[in-house]
Amino acid sequence: MRSQLRLATLAIAALAWAAPAWAGIGITVSPVSPVSGTVTISAKVTGIPRLGEVRISVDGTQVASCRTSPCASQWDSAGVADGQHSIQAKAFNSRAVLRASRSITVVVDNQPDSGGGAPTIAGCRVFPPDNPWNTDVSSWPVHPRSANFLASIGSGNLHPDFGDIYGIPYTTVPGTEPRVPVSFYYDDESDPGPYPIPPDAPVEAGSDRHVLVLDRDHCVLYEMFDAERAGAGWAAGSGAVWDLTINATRPAGWTSADAAGLPILPGLVRYDEVVLTGEMSHAVRFTVSRTQRGYTAPASHWASSSSNPDLPPMGLRFRLKPGFDITTFHPHVQVILRALKKYGMIVADNGSNWFITGELNPLWGNEILDQLKTVGGGNFEVVDTGPIVTP
Repeated sequence: MRSQLRLATLAIAALAWAAPAWAGIGITVSPVSPVSGTVTISAKVTGIPRLGEVRISVDGTQVASCRTSPCASQWDSAGVADGQHSIQAKAFNSRAVLRASRSITVVVDNQPDSGGGAPTIAGCRVFPPDNPWNTDVSSWPVHPRSANFLASIGSGNLHPDFGDIYGIPYTTVPGTEPRVPVSFYYDDESDPGPYPIPPDAPVEAGSDRHVLVLDRDHCVLYEMFDAERAGAGWAAGSGAVWDLTINATRPAGWTSADAAGLPILPGLVRYDEVVLTGEMSHAVRFTVSRTQRGYTAPASHWASSSSNPDLPPMGLRFRLKPGFDITTFHPHVQVILRALKKYGMIVADNGSNWFITGELNPLWGNEILDQLKTVGGGNFEVVDTGPIVTP
């Protein structure tokens, strides 16, 4: 009888040591992501009656240890590079047994880009910092016809025209890539070949069939529209060559591989900057269904016969309103929305309304990108970037 009583006592004691199934730990940071300077990290533990220790770490390095909950710590984010960082909290019972663990991701932005930097791809700076694609327009005046332009597009929502199975692909090649002949049916507004386009260069699916190739040794971008293999080279509707080291523009009235006469690659939402770097420092390419016969800088071409002044011209820049709350969105989506507030998005082609363009990448999380579809067009305003050229 005594042995049975002793076993029962031990069983009760074991249950007392074990944490309930609902044991958990929550992490909060203040200020909310993106963070800069000194950050307060707090970890609150629930469901562990005999708490032994709470440990907080950043990128695997422990920054705090507490015997009680909540456990709070001051972390100086200036000691790490800008971008995404992992915060983890672990809770142990009094026997040093791990009972709960949780990680969150925060974006550190101690040195926001103010036009002094520029994005890079494969080691190439994508145009100088003062290029229109890289210009901070968050404080630029609203266009006097902003409401008219918005009304002509309609009140639809943003749509990410990219993901893990669709989008515009691109590739990079060394400076030694063989140059092959290319031909264009809009040859009078195309830069002549040969181009260093490999035979297996990815082609955008759909009717536009864009091909984008970056010579990463010389930082020269080659883009084609409606491209297909032709003998030893390629045939396309139009083509343009961009020296990314200078602020060159197309001749007035010329198209490029895009209807607006703009480069495509600099305006793509890219996986590496959104997910890996945690910062986009450029404007975004997007489409609307109806445009006017006109363009505004940095565009050089139009693709419409309408003289309606309320329709957006090619090159028109839209900006997400500064008061739009982005804190409830996934951190990856916040990266895109911050860029839309700071650099905006530029009308580059006729297409579906409010479609923003990004790279095709199998690593994208489509369910995360879908959060963009909740952002209505009414949350944007048009930036006044200069006069509209109407041929």
